[in-house]
Amino acid sequence: MNKTVVVNEASVALTPGPDGGLPAGHPPVAFGKIGVLIVNLGTPDGTDYWSMRRYLKEFLSDRRVIEVNRALWWFLLNVVILSRRPQAKGKDYATIWNKERNEGPLRTITRAQSEKLSASLGPLDGRLVFDWAMRYGNPSVASRIEALQAQGCERILLVPLYPQYAAATSATVCDAAFDALKKMRWQPVLRVAPHWPDEPAYIEALANSITSELGKLDWEPELMLASFHGIPKEYFEKGDPYHCYCYKTVRLLREKLGWPEEKLRLTFQSRFGKAEWLQPYTDKTVEALAKSGVKRLAVITPGFVADCLETLEEIGGENAEIFHHNGGEKFHFIECLNDTPDGMAVLETVIRRELKGWAELG
Repeated sequence: MNKTVVVNEASVALTPGPDGGLPAGHPPVAFGKIGVLIVNLGTPDGTDYWSMRRYLKEFLSDRRVIEVNRALWWFLLNVVILSRRPQAKGKDYATIWNKERNEGPLRTITRAQSEKLSASLGPLDGRLVFDWAMRYGNPSVASRIEALQAQGCERILLVPLYPQYAAATSATVCDAAFDALKKMRWQPVLRVAPHWPDEPAYIEALANSITSELGKLDWEPELMLASFHGIPKEYFEKGDPYHCYCYKTVRLLREKLGWPEEKLRLTFQSRFGKAEWLQPYTDKTVEALAKSGVKRLAVITPGFVADCLETLEEIGGENAEIFHHNGGEKFHFIECLNDTPDGMAVLETVIRRELKGWAELG
């Protein structure tokens, strides 16, 4: 059978040999590599209406994200939401947009995380190939799985970048990967890294971030909020464990810092629609604290491994404004771990652990 196989520079030509190699004339094949694919939520390609519409439509069409009657949701999404929301969200994204690279900060940071993982772990095993993707938007999970396979990755470690598991985040990354595999004749072996709500390196990194950031201030917050992205309460009642993982992270962080419960409180942000979401709500808590006389407040977002619209604009912008508008005086948002040394140490810890049996990284 005549067939053309296209390979890239990473290809290794398999040649026949006495130990049972391929027959003479077999086309070059890329093989023997191990891929590591980190995946974050996503970002639009631009702040204009059509870029925002494409991104929001993909995101809000995911059945794990929105679990309502499909016919009703199709009408609400396409007739109501996508006619208005892209403009508003585009303006929000414009306030945090990386103008130098013309991209959202989530894309900038996730790329940097992948590059730093390659620089630190790649030299330990020449078979490793690192890449990154977005669950919604570009680069897609499917495109990067295909790219890794083209480079000879017979095994791929998929790393959803969510410390606390939720069906609407971690699980939907797996959905995208499995959907891609369903279309491939030659599937790579896939391993999925689990979440890490209680990973000691993660708790230590968060504690270091808090201690370092507060040490730079010339004032001390009266208390701190740990704000996590919310999910509808109905999802929790159906069995989603996300709520419990968030509370575990905050409990361990308090213990690490030696703080009482009232010093570090947990809240949930970013609710959407009219349904009840996990409470207490971040914005309502910030407002109530300011009205009750709290003058100095700090907020950290432990559920995000990279800064994005929900951290920079929603917490650093909207909630700071809510606090000041209702009588608060000092507000400090602590940025995510991002690609800082502590942030990279967390990702390296997770990846080293999950590559065991495939690669020995010391």
